Amino acid sequence: MPQVLSIIIPAYNEARTIHLILDRVKAVQLIGELEKEVIIANDCSTDQTENAIQQYQAANPDFPIKYYKHDVNQGKGAALHTGIRNATGDFLIIQDADLEYDPEEYNILLKPILDDFADVVYGSRFVGGKPHRILFYWHSIGNRWLTNLSNMFTNLNLTDMETCYKLFRTPMIQQLSLTEKRFGFEPEVTAKISRVENVRIYEVGISYYGRTYEEGKKIGWRDGFQAIYCILKYNLLK
Repeated sequence: MPQVLSIIIPAYNEARTIHLILDRVKAVQLIGELEKEVIIANDCSTDQTENAIQQYQAANPDFPIKYYKHDVNQGKGAALHTGIRNATGDFLIIQDADLEYDPEEYNILLKPILDDFADVVYGSRFVGGKPHRILFYWHSIGNRWLTNLSNMFTNLNLTDMETCYKLFRTPMIQQLSLTEKRFGFEPEVTAKISRVENVRIYEVGISYYGRTYEEGKKIGWRDGFQAIYCILKYNLLK
């Protein structure tokens, strides 16, 4: 039986871009003859996200998509919990519904796992020679500061803890008890995966096509303070 990559897509008010990212996910050819399992978790969007997904499903019957919808908006982390809980693939990757990350780079993250060097692979926006959009100086400083703070507690040497692209062996992430419902997911999952016995964590360089707030970017400075709280909470209160 071929192995399967579960692609978890949390979506909130992404009606303008959800079909574009699904086209890119559909088009990518995975190494190792892996098959895809696409899981969308709609976090009670208030725009036409659900309609866009349903239209895409109807127009692409050869591309099966598992679709879940929250009746109440709970946050990105909660949408990820829904996707992770329902994943059946051998491996699992997180894909935002916008166009900031390129699915063509799944294979860069998959290679260390398929070569049996890694159990977890993070895609870093801050290493390697891939293109990245120049935006938000203070965001980049904040990301690096949060990553360094996280590293101090986890004893990892990551360069991009806050990256969307995180690839896991599915049973490994499903065994974690994850509770953060908003953007605290990133420091929580990093703290908890770092404590899995004999876990092998790798990092690879990826590209980054960032959005402005006018283009739909959602994370703000309050989420940075929440990330600090979560780093302390999930590393000091184990």
